Amino acid sequence: MQNQSLPQLDDLYKEIILEHYRKPHGREPLEKIDYQAEGMNPLCGDEVKLCLQLQDEQIIKVHLEGHGCSISVASGSMLAQMLEGKTVTEAQEITKHLKDIMHDRTNGKVVDIGDLEALEGVKKFPVRIKCALLPWTTFEEALVGHNHVEVS
Repeated sequence: MQNQSLPQLDDLYKEIILEHYRKPHGREPLEKIDYQAEGMNPLCGDEVKLCLQLQDEQIIKVHLEGHGCSISVASGSMLAQMLEGKTVTEAQEITKHLKDIMHDRTNGKVVDIGDLEALEGVKKFPVRIKCALLPWTTFEEALVGHNHVEVS
């Protein structure tokens, strides 16, 4: 019985990724840019520019632009949707947890990551993990003041 539900779950996750790809969050321009960085995945050509507007250590708005595969664009959309309104510390914890999931380092820890759960299937394809993590790595780099990062 459990095997029958797995294809349905895969279909749901694919639909979530496609929905974020078709209508990505974080495309609205920012009034003020406090942090920004550019990221690139040279293996597949994904590129992202990420800008953050903060107020008192809280992420007010996230802006993303660039181009890439559906996984990269969807992941960036999920980042914008999930991190707006979070504190920098909360956003860093979410980023760390997503990276741990992608690299099988969760040690059984369960955290509600919303739509990001749809990206978990990407880890079956190691070369695509970099696509999913590009916006998140770029987010981390923006916080430390870097302007450009390549995910390798």
